[in-house]
Amino acid sequence: MAENRWTVSRRTALRGTVAAGVAVAGGLVGGALSTAPAMAGPDGGRVAVLGGGVAGLTAAHELSERGFQVTIFERRAWGGKARSVPVPGTGAGGRPDLPGEHGFRFFPGFYQHLPDTMRRIPFPGNPNGVWNNLIAVPEARFARRDGDDFRLPVGPRARMPFSPDSFRETVGAALSTSLKMPPNEGIYFADRLLVFNSSCDARRYGQWEHTSWHDYVDGHTRSHEFRALLSRTLTSIMVAAKENVASVRTIGTMGEQFLGNPAEVGNDGALDRVLNGPTNAVWIEPWLQRLRELGVRFELGAEVRGLDMRDGRITAARIVDQRGAARIVEADYFVVAMPAEQARALWSADVLAVRPELAAMNRLFSDWMNGIQFYLRRPATISQGHTAYIDAPWALTSITQNQLWTRKLAEFGDGSVQDCLSVDISDWNTPGLLYGKPAKECTHEEIAREVWAQLAAHLNDRGDVLRDADLHSWFLDPGITWQPDQRRNANADPLLINTAGSWDYRPEPHGALENLFLAGDYVRTNIDLATMEGANESARAAVNALLDVAGSNAERCQLFTLYRAAELEPLRRIDADRYAARQPNMFDLPV
Repeated sequence: MAENRWTVSRRTALRGTVAAGVAVAGGLVGGALSTAPAMAGPDGGRVAVLGGGVAGLTAAHELSERGFQVTIFERRAWGGKARSVPVPGTGAGGRPDLPGEHGFRFFPGFYQHLPDTMRRIPFPGNPNGVWNNLIAVPEARFARRDGDDFRLPVGPRARMPFSPDSFRETVGAALSTSLKMPPNEGIYFADRLLVFNSSCDARRYGQWEHTSWHDYVDGHTRSHEFRALLSRTLTSIMVAAKENVASVRTIGTMGEQFLGNPAEVGNDGALDRVLNGPTNAVWIEPWLQRLRELGVRFELGAEVRGLDMRDGRITAARIVDQRGAARIVEADYFVVAMPAEQARALWSADVLAVRPELAAMNRLFSDWMNGIQFYLRRPATISQGHTAYIDAPWALTSITQNQLWTRKLAEFGDGSVQDCLSVDISDWNTPGLLYGKPAKECTHEEIAREVWAQLAAHLNDRGDVLRDADLHSWFLDPGITWQPDQRRNANADPLLINTAGSWDYRPEPHGALENLFLAGDYVRTNIDLATMEGANESARAAVNALLDVAGSNAERCQLFTLYRAAELEPLRRIDADRYAARQPNMFDLPV
């Protein structure tokens, strides 16, 4: 590629992104879709899906299978934050551009809604469609700056015993041994897990929803190792949350899934799964093709500016296309499948007069979690799965992709790239090592150098794992744009961050506005986390509500429940009585 190894120019990236968007729009809005059969059944109707990310594509999939005429309107790119992004201008010799992305994908085994959809997306040679493109990784590495790294196997294991004493002893010992932590702190953390796992629903929503995870685990008094590994790593790094603001209910629920999943209880597959190729190639593009076959229409470059109302119903959406032309889109039903910060901009006084609870969405909190890819001239031997960089100021995680992909990196770009180290940056607010600035205030070149330095500080203390000479180039998520006048970055793709008490601010998929339905990871779901699974689950709930309003006799979308250890159900019943009597959980003892 023309640029040096430290930069892909912003102008080149934007030019290629726009060109790719126009090309995709032409393919989707053109003849392939217009010739597809309209699959409206006797119970169907016209549905405008506003947003083409995972939530919007899921809603379109479920509705089109049930005989509705669906058109999806998307401003930027199909797949939203889940898509991969070709690095413009990097292909040569007939090879496609290098694959970039918003951030690497992670499909825990306790995801069930999304895998169910993936099974229904055909893929050549796969008996279970796109689902067969998910592969399990065998380990996770936790890298330290002092060289005291450790690896954890993430494959299947025996089901964990669930008597209180055996749970405390087993989990506590496992934590102390594998994380090299004082035994008393391992036992303490196991006790905190036991408290949550034995808590009734009323306590989870009434007490733990309003308590931060940091306070719950008493993070401010614990050792550095405890805070780094069991407070920060389990939240900001592993489940895209912030330990000082995320609720106990959210993090505790995820903990339940991670505890149950390795035993393959109440889950879809292995604990840690990734795709075997670039996301668009092995998931998003086959999904779009399936939707075309179902008769879905696509409009790319369509920005939703507002909703018109009359007599307590949405009558139209106001759209501005990529040429700047405004128009009105009418439909029988409207599914708003946009991110929270975009959706809440649509809630006019008229909308709020009918659904006043939507005003609480202004209290939902978003932060940044974006990725950068480093393309390497030799394979990187780091881990057979994900790596968490425990002492990195920017809360970094990574995965090396060539070992996992069916189509190898040498088949992309100029042919010299042998691996891609894909890195997620979870903390954009803490000063870094090189420049003493948070990522939000660093130029793109500074971000690349800073991330590389933080990785090297964790990996090169036991050998020359990352060498500058091996760096071919890098690519930062194009949603991050440098604002020269402000000397800081803007982010087109912030991430919803669950905060203590935020359940009260999150809406149901349907309310008093009869023909308006909400789908997105900010909607109330079982998974209760900003995830692709939450987006998929919320879209299914929105479709089910739409079917009810339409009086449809179509089969409802399947909704799955999260895992809970059945052995602890008697303890939860006891806890329900204790909570009603304003008593603490029986295991919640003073420290």
